[in-house]
Amino acid sequence: MTARKIIIDTDPGQDDAVAILLALASPKEIEVLGITAVAGNVPLELTQKNARIICELAGKTNVKIFAGCDRPLRRDLVTAEHVHGKTGLDGPVLPDPKIQLQDQHAVDFIIDTLRECAAGTVTLCPLGPLTNIAAAFEKAPELIKKVQEIVLMGGAYFEVGNITPAAEFNIYVDPQAAQIIFRSGVPITVLPLDVTHKALVTKKRNDAFRNLESPVGIAVAQMTDFFERFDIKKYGSEGAPLHDPCVIAYLINPDLFSGRHVNVEIETQSELTLGMTVADWWGVTDRPPNAMFISDLDADGFFSLLTERLAML
Repeated sequence: MTARKIIIDTDPGQDDAVAILLALASPKEIEVLGITAVAGNVPLELTQKNARIICELAGKTNVKIFAGCDRPLRRDLVTAEHVHGKTGLDGPVLPDPKIQLQDQHAVDFIIDTLRECAAGTVTLCPLGPLTNIAAAFEKAPELIKKVQEIVLMGGAYFEVGNITPAAEFNIYVDPQAAQIIFRSGVPITVLPLDVTHKALVTKKRNDAFRNLESPVGIAVAQMTDFFERFDIKKYGSEGAPLHDPCVIAYLINPDLFSGRHVNVEIETQSELTLGMTVADWWGVTDRPPNAMFISDLDADGFFSLLTERLAML
């Protein structure tokens, strides 16, 4: 089996951190070509730093990390410190990173990577707002057709919104960027709130992380200890949903997930529903399907995979 070449585009965020760790722990299935940071959960200065912190935690100091866009394409930045804390990685106490940030801008790295690699061999994995990917597509539209697939965490349908009544955070932060992506023609798989809210870190599952008794396992347990306070209060759930690791788990074992190939459009005009992912789940329009919209997962299988892989770091 040849490892799938991916670029992780991210705004860490505790759940982003766990997704990065899962990818770095799975070299047989995944080859991380680079990690590109974007402003989202916290400003860019922190997201690029957090990406470096996590790679050092994993012991993967050779991963190339690039800073990208510090604001959405056409609107002001909205952040989520109320969820992730002032650093974005509140919970564990982790040292400042020694890994150096690459000089190249993340958008140019994405473009150069797509240009240099054979068509259909690079998958883009956005875990945050889609600004970097959309900026790359606007700057070098001739390379869009070279993307193998985009597998992203974002959006919602049955679960509606988590930052507004209608919109999920990643899409809401930069709806114009999301619209560019969903209209690009690239094969897209979406891991929305509908599925990620089923990936709940119960006490038993978090104890399994902590019982690894490794720096990675303990840090992940501490992250979810912090992260869950928001979701327990808001939703009354058993624990924190691990949104972003669903993207990486899907790449490793798509049989854990199920969904439907539907049309997804992004609302960019309405003040009331800005950033809404309008998924034609029931096929009531004549708009052609443009995304695999994932709606369910084997939660026990997901957490077994995650715990097994974290134990390898």
